[in-house]
Amino acid sequence: MAGDPDTEEAGIRRRRRFGPLFATVWGVYLIDPLRKAWEFDDPVARAYTVTVIVAFGVCYVWSYWMLVRGPVQRPWPPSLSLRTVVAPLAVQALLMIAAAVTLHSAVLGMGVYLASYIGFTTPIKPAILLQLILILATCVVPQAIIGQRPEFGVMESIALAGFAVAGVRVILVRNHELFLARKQITELAVAEERLRVGRDVHDILGHSLTVITVKTELAQRLIDLDPQRAKTEMSEVEQLAREALAGVRTTVGGLREVSLAGELANARTALRAAEIDAELPDSDDLPIRNSVVFGWVLREAITNVVRHSGASHCWVRVTPGSIEVADDGVGQHAGARDGSGLSGLRERVRATGGTLTLANRPEGGFRVLASFPVNDKERE
Repeated sequence: MAGDPDTEEAGIRRRRRFGPLFATVWGVYLIDPLRKAWEFDDPVARAYTVTVIVAFGVCYVWSYWMLVRGPVQRPWPPSLSLRTVVAPLAVQALLMIAAAVTLHSAVLGMGVYLASYIGFTTPIKPAILLQLILILATCVVPQAIIGQRPEFGVMESIALAGFAVAGVRVILVRNHELFLARKQITELAVAEERLRVGRDVHDILGHSLTVITVKTELAQRLIDLDPQRAKTEMSEVEQLAREALAGVRTTVGGLREVSLAGELANARTALRAAEIDAELPDSDDLPIRNSVVFGWVLREAITNVVRHSGASHCWVRVTPGSIEVADDGVGQHAGARDGSGLSGLRERVRATGGTLTLANRPEGGFRVLASFPVNDKERE
């Protein structure tokens, strides 16, 4: 299971703080050149060499310190750049050359630092090339200039340090890529959840408020003509308002369930309140498959019939692979764009493998058709 990105980010920051400590551990390789420098009889040479070696060590640790600064989202380890790789390596190489004036071939042990820094900061392919060049230079340059071969184990130490740290870099890169991927997945999940909640709240409130409005208008007309029925209508309005509030709460909590049978009952109530004749299927004949998405289609379509159609008649037809809601109202004006409800409905249907068709009927009115693929057994 993916971890909490905030926790992982804090963990990455903590591990990065160990960068300077990681560099300091390599200070063990400076002990031998420092010991040899301290044994010089000439105090000037001794002071000069010790100063250069200490400066080299400080530069090395400071280079790692510069690496760990910056946001966690920055590529890690940093890509090849002048500030993080070229300049520190150049300074370290110059200090190493300066130490060679007095240490001669004994300075080659400091090549371990160059190898480890190259391995840590450079992508694997150029790192391998640079490591090979460094190893070759360690072998050839002392022999060519001062006629001395490097001490036993120097080249081996340089090679081991360089390639080992390069392996560590590969692991760090993969871990950082995994962290960013998890962070992106979390952000996408949050965005998807917001979209779901927004879509569900729109569908729930849009339908409920439409029915509440129709019933309230009906109750106002009946106050003088039939006070008892007006009272009944207002009681139903109160119940609808409570159901809408409960629906919003369950939607936010991710517990909202919609079924075709339940939405057919709601559709019957809404159409009756709007004084629209309805032809609805029996609840016993409803398919089990796609019941949830059929319920959302029916809810949104009936909301639009009651709110916008001006229809006097509405039909609902359900098969195992489709649901159709049609009316004899004014239809949709040419060039009119789908509202947010129909746009959200189209996304719901598409997400479950279906297609949504919205069109005016040739004989007048509007039709909403959601179709889903079915097998031969379901058609029977």
